[in-house]
Amino acid sequence: MSDTTPRQAANARRAVSFFFILLGTVSGAWAARIPAVKHDLGLSDGQLSYGLLAVAAGLVVGMRFAGRLTDHFGSARVLTPAGIATALTVIPPGYAPTLPLLIATLFLYGLINACLDVSMNAHGAEVERAYGRPIMSSFHGVFSVGGLIGAGIGGLSAWLGLSAATTLAVTGLPLALICLHARRHLLPTRPATPATTTPARPRWSSWIVLMGVVAFAGLVGEGAAVDWTAVYLFEDLGAPQSVAALGFAVFSAAMTAGRFAGDHLAQRLGPVRLVRYCGLLAALGLSTALLIGRVPIAIAGFALFGLGLATIVPQVFSAAANHDPARAGQAIAQVATVGYAGLVAGPAIIGGAAEIIGLPGALAIPALLAAFMAASAGALRPRTPVAS
Repeated sequence: MSDTTPRQAANARRAVSFFFILLGTVSGAWAARIPAVKHDLGLSDGQLSYGLLAVAAGLVVGMRFAGRLTDHFGSARVLTPAGIATALTVIPPGYAPTLPLLIATLFLYGLINACLDVSMNAHGAEVERAYGRPIMSSFHGVFSVGGLIGAGIGGLSAWLGLSAATTLAVTGLPLALICLHARRHLLPTRPATPATTTPARPRWSSWIVLMGVVAFAGLVGEGAAVDWTAVYLFEDLGAPQSVAALGFAVFSAAMTAGRFAGDHLAQRLGPVRLVRYCGLLAALGLSTALLIGRVPIAIAGFALFGLGLATIVPQVFSAAANHDPARAGQAIAQVATVGYAGLVAGPAIIGGAAEIIGLPGALAIPALLAAFMAASAGALRPRTPVAS
């Protein structure tokens, strides 16, 4: 990307940041209105779970072709339509009149979501190469901000008495229109090469599998924090519900802050030392929360856990994209396929283990996985130079 000017790179960085915010915002808005959709359709918890699993199924299916699509056409050409489609496909679930239609619309949303996820990370890696320094973590940071924005929109809409359908429409439609402006600032798509015009069948190398497992370990921790921190504080440590809610709040705030600090730390320490130190910090923080068993210390431990996890997945995605830039989309898709399974399965893994060994013992699993990430950090050592 030596022909990219600093101005073009800066504009492209803002454009890619918008797409990360878009995905975070629609995800947050949808999550905030799930209870309203459940109530409107009269669904049981089990029936609702079928709809939520449809999103995961769509992601898994979408990842099978999103990488090759991105490598074939170029990330810039896939990113804009994927962004528009994601902003629009979040709307139909709010209007679904029956459970089967809810499942179908959520599957489509997950399918398109995969294309946006892969293409925006692949284009983010292109912008990172144009910058000549780490910036991937900040993209994931603005995704977290987008999630907070979406949750705020959903919460405000619920307070105003707006339906879930209205919430999703007023969230998605403006974002779809802004995509048309943002696309003008993306980096130009490179001319197609033989390697990208006829993408080979994805190769699951041992390195890709390891990166996927590292991402899986990190996302198990994120999923566990979302669903189980408040439960642990309330049921095991006896905190009031208002205080128990702080567990995930401080985790989320610390993770967002850590992601914005991650680029500076990656440049200073390098990806290997950063992931090693952060994995150890996450393991230490969660272990402290579990072993000392006092509410204030547990909340502080969850904050350290969030700080530790914050930069690991962005570093993994960046390493995957730079491992072989000609097939960056496929590499990201493969890593994401394994990694996102952790986000989906993590809460269930913790819940199943808690039935056998209790919740504190089950929450030790993410702490052990954090230690595993620290031990695996050497695999992130760059194998190709990052060119400017």
